[in-house]
Amino acid sequence: MTKQHVGFVGLGAMGRPMAENLLKAGFDVTVWNRSPDKMQALVDQGARKAERLAEVAKPHGIVLSMLADDAALEEVALGDGGLVEALSPGGLHVSMSTIHPETARKLADAHAEHEVGYLAAPVFGRPDMAAAGKLFVTWSGWHSYKERAQPVCAAFAQGFYDYGSDDVAAANVVKLAGNFMLASAMEAMGEAYAFCEQQGIAREQVNAQMTETLFACPAYKNYGDLIARHAYAPAGFTATLGLKDIGLALDAGRQAKVPMPLASLLRDRLLSLTARGHGDKDWSALGLAIAHDAGNDPTER
Repeated sequence: MTKQHVGFVGLGAMGRPMAENLLKAGFDVTVWNRSPDKMQALVDQGARKAERLAEVAKPHGIVLSMLADDAALEEVALGDGGLVEALSPGGLHVSMSTIHPETARKLADAHAEHEVGYLAAPVFGRPDMAAAGKLFVTWSGWHSYKERAQPVCAAFAQGFYDYGSDDVAAANVVKLAGNFMLASAMEAMGEAYAFCEQQGIAREQVNAQMTETLFACPAYKNYGDLIARHAYAPAGFTATLGLKDIGLALDAGRQAKVPMPLASLLRDRLLSLTARGHGDKDWSALGLAIAHDAGNDPTER
């Protein structure tokens, strides 16, 4: 039986394990990355290497993209030799990046002009969940596109949440909302643990109680442990990317006329982190910014 071909663009901390799971699931995978050196590990596992972006796609085929920001995605999709040209009419682009809703709408319109399908499908989960095939896909777009993409995405996802086809950007709105909620939880934990620590109570002990009782859920357990231990490297998701996402949420909120004062605080926290040279740390280093403001920054002891 001929293997189904899948193109994959963007081999960062999330993209690489996603592509690896596609290979393990038996797909014929062609990869492309702006930094060519990141392709070799996938080639060693059986992937094909695209020398040019256009080679990642087959006419009428399917390509998944996991890129860092809106500008990178627009360049890959709409630039010279980009995906809309390479896929040709009947092809499908599954965009899994966290982007501004307006960017998603723009991309969907541009794909439609070329008779290429566009599916918004951002994911929730960190790199370890990507490697374990346990991501959650949030998607919006035509039902036929989801039917086509579901067997492919099942290689790295444990669940799918469907936000219909009326607005292709609905999934991107939900993704920004989810990331805002995660950052808000980290802010709350960072402040609470700093509050206890300044009064002689071990932050690790407080975290253990809270995440075993009132807040026994993955977000608090996973990020609470990092914040309690000030363990912000290596990063699963950097503070720089967190700053980008909170900025997108604020701008989308402004357009929708929704005040988001907590998001403004989070933006300033993350901006302070990056200004102090911590942009490459995990975004749970929000706890470090709070400790710094409390005069208890472990990096300054």
